[in-house]
Amino acid sequence: PAPIQTQPSNLRHTKHHAGTRQPFPASFQPHTPENFAHNVGIFKDRAAADNCTPCDTKSVLPPPPRYPSHSGAYGAIGAGIAPMIETNNILSNPEGPEYQFLVGEGTYVLKECLHLATPPPHPSEAPVVNPNPLATTPQPASAGTKLSLISLDVRAAPPFFYNKGASTSTTLSSSLGGDIQEHPNEGRYSTEAGLSSDGGDGRGASLSDGVAPPTSSLTMVSAPAFGDGNSALAPANTKDAAKKKVAKPKNNMTKSNSSFISRVIVNESLAKKLQERPTDGVFAFANINRAFQWLDLSSPTKADYLTKILFTKAHCLCHDVNPITKNIAHIDVIMGFSTGEIIWWEPVSQRYTRLNKNGIINGTPVSEIRWIPGSESLFLAAHMDGSLVVYDKDKEDAQFSPEEEQLATNGSSTNGESDSSTNGVNHNLKIQINKSVHSKNQKTNPVASWKLSNQRINAFAFSPDNRHLAVVSEDGSLRIIDYLKEELLDLYNSYYGGFICITWSPDGKYVLTGGQDDLISIWSVVDSAIVARCQGHQSWVTSVAFDPWRCDDRNYRFGSVGEDCRLCLWDFNVGMLHRPKAASVHHRGSVSSRFPNPLQRQETANTSASRIRSNSTLSGGAVDEDGSSIVHPVEPRARIAMLPPVSSKAVDTHPLCWLEFTEEAIITSCKNGHIRTWNRPTDAPVPTEGASQPS
Repeated sequence: PAPIQTQPSNLRHTKHHAGTRQPFPASFQPHTPENFAHNVGIFKDRAAADNCTPCDTKSVLPPPPRYPSHSGAYGAIGAGIAPMIETNNILSNPEGPEYQFLVGEGTYVLKECLHLATPPPHPSEAPVVNPNPLATTPQPASAGTKLSLISLDVRAAPPFFYNKGASTSTTLSSSLGGDIQEHPNEGRYSTEAGLSSDGGDGRGASLSDGVAPPTSSLTMVSAPAFGDGNSALAPANTKDAAKKKVAKPKNNMTKSNSSFISRVIVNESLAKKLQERPTDGVFAFANINRAFQWLDLSSPTKADYLTKILFTKAHCLCHDVNPITKNIAHIDVIMGFSTGEIIWWEPVSQRYTRLNKNGIINGTPVSEIRWIPGSESLFLAAHMDGSLVVYDKDKEDAQFSPEEEQLATNGSSTNGESDSSTNGVNHNLKIQINKSVHSKNQKTNPVASWKLSNQRINAFAFSPDNRHLAVVSEDGSLRIIDYLKEELLDLYNSYYGGFICITWSPDGKYVLTGGQDDLISIWSVVDSAIVARCQGHQSWVTSVAFDPWRCDDRNYRFGSVGEDCRLCLWDFNVGMLHRPKAASVHHRGSVSSRFPNPLQRQETANTSASRIRSNSTLSGGAVDEDGSSIVHPVEPRARIAMLPPVSSKAVDTHPLCWLEFTEEAIITSCKNGHIRTWNRPTDAPVPTEGASQPS
């Protein structure tokens, strides 16, 4: 909101009255836009009585309507002041050349801007008055507006990953050295991802985050379920699995008396809207400060939320929707909060369950949360103390302390050999397993708990083959983890500062990271090396995503947004990238080829624990027993290809924090709650005069 404009002359006049006269009579009303004319009349009368020259009333502007920064507005009725009414979402359709930008394939045009209403602080929340920017006291965790997109119907898939048939899979498999083989006892496609070649089960072309899941040859090997082999995690056998009742949360959201939830507003026409909406429409779940909204992006009145939840003090920092359990009558949503607590919410029935209540398992904020691929009940949460915790939505919580038998750290020696630091970085090799997924104690949460770092984890992403996990932290580290085996595979470091965001390429061969060095880095998982850095942002990069509708077996399109308010689009081709001179010539196959099948490589607990040793010939690195490097030194800029963007456009006036590609558009969001939808180029001619040119 615009600041209140007051002229210096008025300040002097106010001081004059304050020093010479008694306070204004009771007829003087609180200064609001509605009472402005009334108060000006009193002001002129008192000025005339004092033989004082009246002020130029035209130079005094009433305060603009805005949310108060203190709790007094909530008790305004008792003070005789009309209460502030919470505003609704605002949908606008800006037009003009400044709302377009050109790329090689055509012109992207802003379709609409949806501004989410920002809730005021709760009355019980103490206001923060003029915080010192240099203060060392920790500030409450917060996050900009992020969206979780879900479609309940089968949608068209990206053309390359689905429609090129067996020839594509053959090409990809040969390009990866032919190391990806089908196990004779495993299905053709990943049962964890619920994918099939023809989408016969209704999931092959479904949307999980607004983008259809890719089925490259990397996903053709069936990944085992997380915790497979642990009888304590095996689901109970049911004679009639087809009639198994879908589990729902325990508590009614609308009738909750929990102090954690302040208010729940459900659209009075919710049932009618759900019944009349198009079957291929997209739902969106969005957070903004202490509010969480359920929106229908396919509705012409999308500004009208289906449900809005206001929490008392906690801010929702992250959320995710389960693509496996979704249907017209059931949607599983998980939310991570600044208090460390987690809510499992089913919006159709308006029921919820609160997990990690009062931080009984981990009391630090949740920075990222995701359903484990293929699981109906397990999800992974990243806490800001550097921990990754696996929860089961159906289990009760219990006081958690690390299990003694799991205290040995993965990737470190038990005899202290590798703990003697090599250039001071070997401590980063440790994955401290506080509780293993193979533990027999699985009656309560957590299912598993791993400590990766002493600094916050900012983001993580599952690989398309559902076997690996990429994790980025505030300490500037990128870790590639085999989360099924709880094993660290690779560790990279940023050029400068911490990493903020991460994503996998649809074929699983590359990982993108963005961070505080204003760069996007492209990492080859197959070669265990950085292949390019992308320079185009002027501030921190907050989100990166691939565009699967413009990717093929050698060409990739991805986008990024940052705190410089810019949306950048990038194209890269494997052939145009220079291979680093220091790139290892080991492992030309898939990631799994570097860590063979356990039947081919038997390891005892002792050999597994001592598989990393110090090596003074590497720059702070460590090597596996087969000679492959796990820690990869930072490559200088002169030796790495630098990639410019194909388009760079300032698309908002506030720092951007989220980006996603759909078949029809690019969607961005900012920290102030603006959700902008940019339509892709169409066959119809679009006026491009004055449109932004690629930089």
